[in-house]
Amino acid sequence: MIPVTKAYIPDRKRYQQYVEQILDSGWLTNGGSLLRTLETRLAKHLGVAHVICVANGSIAMQVAYKALGLTGEVITSPFSFVATSSTLVWEGLEPVYGDICPQSLNLDPNTIAAKITPRTSALVPVHVYGNPCDVEAIDTIAKRHNLRVVYDAAHAFGTMLHSASQSPFSVLQAGDMSTVSFHATKLFHTIEGGAIITQDAELAKRVRNMINFGITSPTSIEGLGTNAKMNEMEAAMGLCVLDDIEHISVQRRNIWLRYQEALAGRVDFQTWHPDSENNYAYAPILLQSEEQVLKVQAALESHNIFTRRYFYPSLDTLDFGQKRPRLPIDNHANDIALRVLCLPIYPSLSEVEQTLIIKILQNTLATSSLDGFGAK
Repeated sequence: MIPVTKAYIPDRKRYQQYVEQILDSGWLTNGGSLLRTLETRLAKHLGVAHVICVANGSIAMQVAYKALGLTGEVITSPFSFVATSSTLVWEGLEPVYGDICPQSLNLDPNTIAAKITPRTSALVPVHVYGNPCDVEAIDTIAKRHNLRVVYDAAHAFGTMLHSASQSPFSVLQAGDMSTVSFHATKLFHTIEGGAIITQDAELAKRVRNMINFGITSPTSIEGLGTNAKMNEMEAAMGLCVLDDIEHISVQRRNIWLRYQEALAGRVDFQTWHPDSENNYAYAPILLQSEEQVLKVQAALESHNIFTRRYFYPSLDTLDFGQKRPRLPIDNHANDIALRVLCLPIYPSLSEVEQTLIIKILQNTLATSSLDGFGAK
């Protein structure tokens, strides 16, 4: 079987050494030495000021909303994983959807202003597949309307922006906060896990208190909190994976470039931000129609090759959380959600397996071609 993704397993002896260290110390969680080391190393690797590791990417988003005191409506993207919406609703917030740019697949800043009301407290754009949003345009809108910005950066590990006026910087510096996922299937993982990232020292301090029940000392509880901590076993996995991150990135890049070369002219691809480089977190292709997606998916599955329709359905079609009228049915997000398919991509995907996937795709696409190919 060839899954759409597979967790990277680092050197087992190295991980076992960390496990023995943890067990010998008896310090399994609650801000142990490995977690502190991981946060320090991640901040340096990512080029950000503060990394606060937590139990998963969803709790990272929920804590970020609480830390910023968000209320009412939050404008976000309908083309994302369901957690983008469900975390908002779980925290008593109402998702309001703008449309996406059909090339970048990110929230289109031009659709935001019309959605803002006196009840709007924040924007939650998504760096879809790691592709940076137009952070300058979003920042301008947020400042004009006094809104907070939390980036759902679940896919944007290692994504950098380049500028003529300054050295390359992490897209995770944008906004008030960024949240990332370290789930086992991600580019970088800690088995389960995630992080809240901010350049603001006061916000970082507030978040650290909140993820440990609001406890600030053995005899002091300074505010509302929850249990969102990452444990030492997960931190150990993160340290091992971070040791290999360059190898992981090169392997994923090579696979994606093979797909791109073999499928050029047969499918459409996401247009990447002109001042950034693909981090190869995902391998999405855009087909002609949902009918073609299902045909391609069935052909691959007949050979035990499994793809995923990331992200389907479009979140604006979900029943929960929305009080405003839905987007028109012909919106870009819904069109892309019907036509997108993510292909297998992970370091242990062999060249033989890659060749098989490409061959099946080429053969299936050759027999299911439609006139008028191209993204809308």
